Amino acid sequence: MSQMTLHHVAIVTTNLERSLAFYRDLFQLDLLQRPPFAISGAWLDCGGLQLHLIVNPSGTFRDNRSVDYTDGHFALRTQDFEGFVKRAVEMGFKEDADVDDPSRLLVVRNGVAGFPQVYLLDPDRNIIEVNAVT
Repeated sequence: MSQMTLHHVAIVTTNLERSLAFYRDLFQLDLLQRPPFAISGAWLDCGGLQLHLIVNPSGTFRDNRSVDYTDGHFALRTQDFEGFVKRAVEMGFKEDADVDDPSRLLVVRNGVAGFPQVYLLDPDRNIIEVNAVT
């Protein structure tokens, strides 16, 4: 059997334009060509891998609506961790926000993973981890 590689991560959105703006502005991802599927969505380039946004008016199925690193999430990696944290703060995320506030930025600079991590929510409350290259 040949070695498997990750091709894409697909996440649900209830509002495609809002999610596109979020991922393009915060993560600086570029839009890719997408086949004309029966459902709306968008594909974004993420360092040669892809992030697929899929429109589902029912939204997310997560019961826990807060930033929770023990819940399902995907991770992006950056060489400029503090620069990313700064950009997220400039876009309205806050480390001192309440636990259930969707603008909460959960930063773990010295955790057991061995590299800095930050967790945040997208507009549909999908959990995203951004971690640092060490």
